[in-house]
Amino acid sequence: MKSQYPELYAKQEEALAGESEAWLADFRSRSALQFSEQGFPSLSDEEWRYSNVSLLEKKAFTPVLASKVATVDKELIAKHQLEGCWMMVFVDGHYSEALSDVAGLPESVQLMNLAQAVSKDSEQVQTYLGKIADNQAAGFGAFNSAWFSDGAFVRVAKNTQVEKPIQLLHIVTSENVLANTRHIVVLEQGAEAEVIEMFVGASEQYATVSVMEVFVEQNAGLTLYKKQLEASKAAHLGGVYVQQARDSRFTHHNFALGALLARTEVHTDLYQAAECDLNGLYLGSKRQNLDNHTRINHLQAHGVSRELYKGVLNDKSRGVFQGRVVVAEQAQKTDSDMHNHNLLLSDTAEADTKPQLEIYADDVKCAHGITVGQLDDKAIFSLQSRGIDKETAKNMLTFAFANEMVSKIKLKSLHEQLLKQVLSRFPQSGIDRAWL
Repeated sequence: MKSQYPELYAKQEEALAGESEAWLADFRSRSALQFSEQGFPSLSDEEWRYSNVSLLEKKAFTPVLASKVATVDKELIAKHQLEGCWMMVFVDGHYSEALSDVAGLPESVQLMNLAQAVSKDSEQVQTYLGKIADNQAAGFGAFNSAWFSDGAFVRVAKNTQVEKPIQLLHIVTSENVLANTRHIVVLEQGAEAEVIEMFVGASEQYATVSVMEVFVEQNAGLTLYKKQLEASKAAHLGGVYVQQARDSRFTHHNFALGALLARTEVHTDLYQAAECDLNGLYLGSKRQNLDNHTRINHLQAHGVSRELYKGVLNDKSRGVFQGRVVVAEQAQKTDSDMHNHNLLLSDTAEADTKPQLEIYADDVKCAHGITVGQLDDKAIFSLQSRGIDKETAKNMLTFAFANEMVSKIKLKSLHEQLLKQVLSRFPQSGIDRAWL
């Protein structure tokens, strides 16, 4: 199927952010050409065999110009705003200064939208844009590079510990909108920060494409959270591409709760003695397709990686986990552990899991494990014997399975939001939230 997007791009490219910069216009046009040659991935592509993205061609999703972005109810913003955070709000892919809250930022933290960053210091943006994701994200990387309307630029100065998390809140307001954002996060040597990505929809059918490039310099540490709570008919495609310098630390918590079709990629390159910790929870119902694709590249010695993803799947939903760990020949003394566990709540739900280890070094400690199963009848009976009805017993066991991932969130305001949403999926009569 011939893609409709190259022709649409030609009509709107002059309105995209940063087109006045020759290098950025060239970057976009090369990406647009690459996409026109590649197109979206198909089911015949091994890494996309579980995610049918043809709906992006069947429906004409179009970008919204900045001047035509709809008004957003501030009550909707307040519903998703996290307490004690700086916040940048993106509406239909465009930064809204009026809805954001970045007051009180220290001078050691640069926080601005990408269009502003290009205007203020074009060379700085050019240093980072496309340096990781451009080579790894296949067709969607090129699509995002050509089409992105705006995004966040975050840079934390050397040895700075950012006192509050930074929340990036994305909201789509209208039908058939394409919200395409590109973010750059840079932590200089010894810096520490927390960043939260949150995706929600006030409309039903639309498409979100978001790419983030992360540079964690020597001995720096970043914790990145993602909560995907898109509308029930939306498509969500997100990628996080990370470069970790010597002795750096990167932790990612990924919660996939919404959208009809959602895929998140997390790729990270670890250099000498770097550490990464990837965690994920995906909750599927009805006909949701939730795809999680991770790749951990151990490039040098003494790296440590830990990965735990859990899925709870009901009705006719499908959950996908494709985790790949690559240990290069020079990455001796690597310590890597990867696990994926899935709970099926119906006979028609499906879990597809594909852990992969590629090891080219001989002095390593690497392991992986997967499970796919249903609730334990003995455990259900045990709870029933204590006077708990069968349905509540099932909900309690399911909640306990999922709550392991929620309990990893130490940021109180985000933990409360996630706990509420998980409990709404598996209601617990008589439960005291103070116990959790």
